[in-house]
Order: sequence, then structure tokens, then C-alpha cells
Amino acid sequence: MSLPDFAIEARGLVKTYPASRTGPAKTALKGVDIAIPRGSIFGLLGPNGAGKSTFINILAGLVNKTEGEVKIWGVDIDAQPRSARAAIGVVPQEIAADVFFTPRESMNTQAGLYGVPRAERRTDEILAALGLGDKADAYVRQLSGGMKRRLMVAKAMVHNPPVLILDEPTAGVDVELRRQLWTYVQALNDQGVTIVLTTHYLEEAQALCDTIAIINRGEVVACEPTGDLLRRFDSRAVIITPKVALDTAPDLGTFDARLRPDGRLVINFKADETGIEDVLEAVRAAGVGIKDLTTEEPDLEDVFLALTYNDPTAVSPTAF
Repeated sequence: MSLPDFAIEARGLVKTYPASRTGPAKTALKGVDIAIPRGSIFGLLGPNGAGKSTFINILAGLVNKTEGEVKIWGVDIDAQPRSARAAIGVVPQEIAADVFFTPRESMNTQAGLYGVPRAERRTDEILAALGLGDKADAYVRQLSGGMKRRLMVAKAMVHNPPVLILDEPTAGVDVELRRQLWTYVQALNDQGVTIVLTTHYLEEAQALCDTIAIINRGEVVACEPTGDLLRRFDSRAVIITPKVALDTAPDLGTFDARLRPDGRLVINFKADETGIEDVLEAVRAAGVGIKDLTTEEPDLEDVFLALTYNDPTAVSPTAF
């Protein structure tokens, strides 16, 4: 059997939660189309309540979709639900592990639930790879929060799934443990495992993900390679340290200029409409001497804020 082009495909995916005593009916997903390439590290981003968890729960079989088609590793989740779920490992946001088990017992129990024969289990190998080898026989209640989160990743890998979904995997994890986790995740990806990542650490997504989809209010507002997504926002900023301190920002005509509290002058411009030399000419024409200058480009946080606040031309001023 040939490998599928896409690890996960969703077409016209809709999920509507019925009305209840606490509120009216709510549509969490509104015709979502997503195709996650096999072998990629795919970022699934969006603000709280955007529909990310609903999407993941549908993949995991915890929530029934209302409409649409979903395939995992080429298998339709309606036609062959068990085979589809066996193709993914899900690391949820919440830490769910029996505190009276050891990591080794927890792993073997999980492997048993997936029908993995004892001779084929990789319990010690996976625990060691995640830095839990020396804690294999300690009780889960004795583990730190970061170790418990790594145990959740280990449990998701017991059946050797070709797709791993990480839902906020580094929440509450310190910098060193986060680095270890990403080293392991990237090693898995190098072996061909497709990684789907949700995170609020946008710098992680920008550094790790080949492709990023942004969901807002149940709809996909962007889905493209990370580099292409960043290039969609061509705003740039020139930050100038003037030779003589300024009291106010000078009038630079068509260029937007403002003075930072530290005395530096910030000028925003669009790279496809003008060049940096035009900006510098306008500064010199205003009588401002230049002591030093740097340039800044928008990052994923700027793109994310612009798309999720429904203004495709806006770029967050915080980075500038």
C-alpha cells in the first residue's frame, strides 16, 4: 500500500454544538478545509475558542463531527474509525496519568489498550529518549510537572503512530525541558513522523513548523508554508537613532513616523511600494541626522494578530 500524500485531510468539516440550558447552539467549526502534508511539522494556531481543540477531538474520536469528511493517513474516520485512530497519537493539554502507576506501568497499560504485543513494545526506549529512563519505576505522583508532560508524549508514542498531535506540549515546561522535548520531536520527524503542533509560543511555531494554519472563529484564515505566510505581510520598519535628540517625530510626508520613549525614531513602510533609501532621503530632508539605524521585519506574532483581529493589512505595533 502506497503512503498517502497527506497525513490528515479535512474537507468541509463542520461541528455544531446543540443548544443547552447554558446557551444557544454554537458552531465551532465552519466548513474547515485542511490538508496536512505527510512528513511535515504542521502548526495549528488560533486564539482561545477558535476551534483548535474541537478539530483535534474530532481526529481523536472524542467528538462527533456534524458535517464533512476527515481522513487520517488516508483512512476515513467514519468508514474505519479504529484504523484511523490507530494512526495518530494525541498529547492533550491536560496531564492525564494514574498517579499510583509508575511510568513503565503507565506505558505498558497504554500499549495494551492499543493491542501492542509485549515483544514489540518500546517502553524503555521511549522513556529514555524523553529523559525519563531513570524515573521508569518511580510513581507518577513523584514526577515534576515537566516530567509528567513528557510522559504524556511517551504514552502517545507507544503504538508507533505515523502522526503525532501535540496540543500545547510545552505549557508549564522550563526552557531546558522544552529544548529536550523539541530535540526528540524533531528526531521523530526526521524518521518520517508527521507532527501537528498547537502552541501559544509563536516563536516555537515559527522556528519549528514547515507549514502553518491559523484558525479564527471556526474558520481557516490562512494555511501555507511558514515563509510564504510571513512574506504576505511586507511591512518593514526602520529604527533610527538621531544624532541630536528629538522632542517630536518629524513630518516625513507619506511615511508614518513616531518617536519611541528611548528617543529612537521608528518609520514603517511597505517593501513592495518603496525602498529603504527613499525612507532615508525623507529623514535627511526633514533635517534629521542619522547616528545609527536598524531594520525590523514582522514575525509570526504580527501575522497572527493581524489575521485574528480581522485586519489583513494591520501589523502589530508591538514589534516595532
